[in-house]
Amino acid sequence: MHPLPPHESLVAELRELRRRGLPGLRHSTRDALRQAAVAAGLCAGPEDEQTGIEELLGAAVRRLAGGRPVRDDDSSDPLARAAAHAFGLFPARRGVPGTDRRKAAAAVYGVTTERFRKSQEHDVIAELAAAVLTVARQGADRPAAVVREPAADSAVRTAPAVARPARPGAGITVRVCPIEEVRDVDILVSSENTYLEMSKTFRPTVSGALRRAAALRDAQGEIVDDVLSRELGVWLRTHGRTGMPVRPGTVVATSSGALAAQGVRRIHHAAIATPVGDGDRYHVSPAVLGEAVRRSFELARHESEFLSLPMSSICFPLLGSGRGGLPVETVARRLLDAVREELRRDPSWSVLLVTPEESHARLLTAASSGP
Repeated sequence: MHPLPPHESLVAELRELRRRGLPGLRHSTRDALRQAAVAAGLCAGPEDEQTGIEELLGAAVRRLAGGRPVRDDDSSDPLARAAAHAFGLFPARRGVPGTDRRKAAAAVYGVTTERFRKSQEHDVIAELAAAVLTVARQGADRPAAVVREPAADSAVRTAPAVARPARPGAGITVRVCPIEEVRDVDILVSSENTYLEMSKTFRPTVSGALRRAAALRDAQGEIVDDVLSRELGVWLRTHGRTGMPVRPGTVVATSSGALAAQGVRRIHHAAIATPVGDGDRYHVSPAVLGEAVRRSFELARHESEFLSLPMSSICFPLLGSGRGGLPVETVARRLLDAVREELRRDPSWSVLLVTPEESHARLLTAASSGP
């Protein structure tokens, strides 16, 4: 049970952060915010502190919006919209200068920036601080977890395929496109090796493509924050697994980095590929695909509740069909079996299956309507 900071301390730190903006968080006083993020289970130490605080603020703003995603229109609560503008929490608004953020927040209420500064801004910050405490308190009341790792004696549960075509409106959609170009899907699933070491950014793999697309860059295009790899490294150190393999089927969540601008909320890293020999080849058991799908859905449901982050859509590539060496037909059948089982359990989810190859998309569609 982690102690919670006083409301007034949070208010003082949020006032400073509103002025500096999220990029200035590391230079701001943040003892109370750190304490709240730790209590919420969103960070474990200095290395993931900034990410944890940003996730905490995002969850608090969604709480102000009644637990729904915050949109910059009249469908969202004005208090939540103003807070999202004031702190740069809308996609692609993180680095907006403080004067522009305040101006956008004032426009929500239809007042001048000076009037907003003297009046509504005080209410926005006070209410955001209260929401931060609520999110932290909920986290302190339950064990935090950002991973679902199969027990040693766990077994993959599969179900017979149901004759249902993979088409929009049927719960499953097949799309021909690279996974890094997917937009407005809550969760993208990446295939990783069992050491949770992502592929290099220049490699034509799902892992490399997502790592490249999620990285934050400066004006010259140079990577300044390798978000996904950094957050996986934090998870490995926190769980004492650096340089050691995790069990195949383990799924770990990270933020989406720059992909948030495309409406992506989370990246799930599914450890399915076991290195063999000198590490240039991988072994993927077909059975682990169903396990990874199940663990990803479990983690998605947990995060949706724990982070107050409503999520209802998830995207899978053809896990294991690249360097893992599994036949596409096998992957298609295993994925569809596992996805259908999850949709029978909870039909509120929509699932996108993506591949850049037209021929592979046809195999997915054929598998979806097979016996």
